[in-house]
This record gives sequence, C-alpha cells and structure tokens, in this order.
Amino acid sequence: MKIKKILVSQPQPTTEKSPYFDISEKYSIKIDFRPFIKVEPIYAKEFRTQRISILDHTAIIFNARHGIDHFFRLCEELRVTIPETMKYFCVSESVALYLQRYIHYRKRKVFYGASGKLADLVIIMNKHTDEKYLLITSDVQNEDTMATIEKAKITYNKTTMYKTVSNDFGPDEEFNYDMLMFFSPIGIASLLKNFPDFVQGDTQIAVFGATTAQAVRDAGLRLDLEAPQPGFPSMTAALDNFLKEYTKKQKK
Repeated sequence: MKIKKILVSQPQPTTEKSPYFDISEKYSIKIDFRPFIKVEPIYAKEFRTQRISILDHTAIIFNARHGIDHFFRLCEELRVTIPETMKYFCVSESVALYLQRYIHYRKRKVFYGASGKLADLVIIMNKHTDEKYLLITSDVQNEDTMATIEKAKITYNKTTMYKTVSNDFGPDEEFNYDMLMFFSPIGIASLLKNFPDFVQGDTQIAVFGATTAQAVRDAGLRLDLEAPQPGFPSMTAALDNFLKEYTKKQKK
C-alpha cells in the first residue's frame, strides 16, 4: 500500500516554510490539517471553585499559547489587574513572543527555555527560587509536564483555565486517509468517539509523545510511528525518515 494522503490532527501551519509542505512535495503526498480536539474557555464562576488567587503569585508558567489567551481573558473577566512586576516563564521562545499580544515585552520579566522542552525551562526556574509560580493548564494535563516540574522540587500551584474537548466531525466530512497523526491522548479518544467502528487495517498511525503512544496501545490500535526518536526530535523529521524507509520497502 502506498501512502498518498495523511491527516495531521493539528491546525494548518501559518507559514509556507513548514516542513510539512516540503514533505508533501518531496513524496507527492497530500497532507490535510484537521484538529481532532478544540479548546473551550472556563469562565469566572467555574474558575472561582478552584480557590486560586492569581495575585498571590509572582510568576506565571505557560506551556502553550492557549494558556496565554485564556489567562488574560480570565483576568479581564475577573477584573484582575496584573502588576508590572509579574514574571512569565514560557516553554519556548515562540510562546514567549506570543505574550506581546498582551504585555509590553521586556526580557527582564519574560523567560523561556532554549530547546522548547520543559526541562530547559525548569533549569531557569530553579534560578528564581523566590518566585511563587502558577502553572496555567487545560483540564487535560500532560503527565510528563507535571512530572518534570515536581521532579525539580519547584513550589508551584496549578490552575485550569480552559478545556480540551473533542472536535467532532460533520456527517459530510471526508475521512479516508492512509496515515493519521496524533499529538495528545485526547486526540485518540476523539478518533474513537467520532468513529466508534474504526478499523485500522492498513491505516498507519503516527504519534508524538509517550503518553499519546500509550493511548494508542490502550485503545488496541497498532502504532506505526512514534516521535521523538534518536536523531529525529520532531514529528516532521521522524515522518520524513519514515516515508523514506517506507518508500524503499515499496520499491522492493
């Protein structure tokens, strides 16, 4: 079986320089982007049940752009004015730069890891041990994220400011792909919710992250590609290598 169509369960890249487009051209493959999950807000009434006071903290931890949007949305809804002294610790530079939508960006109060991995950010946080940290999360929390912070013995609180839910398919939406790519366990749950009679057959399943890989196994599905892997730290790098090897096998 030749791989001709891939569904990436993420929004379409906003830049034409995305490696996905290079892969599409290199292997003459059609790549569609269609999230299996979507984000919904948590409003002030529900937030208050968590008994978290934002202003009791001196530093905010963001591991996603969604967290930034919903943090400032909730602050406005709660009529909380964030002091100029508040510090922000972001998992990557791109997340940190996204803060410019809401604050005057100054390096002395915005920090981010060099590699985009939380482990690098934790090293920086450990240099600011006097801060009172607040981690912004969704209701679906990444176990690896929590374990990394707790292993570093950083004192922090966490608060849920948005929900991650299934992005249901419409009755007329096409679902005919040779490979499906997932980036979170809830994406797998959404697949089974949308297509309860799904039979994998020859369909390849690719995932990013150990927890997503485990969700595939727990669902009784076959895992064909897992990233990151040695030498291929990103999903696109792993996909490129997979297609290269897959194409060689098809020619034999």
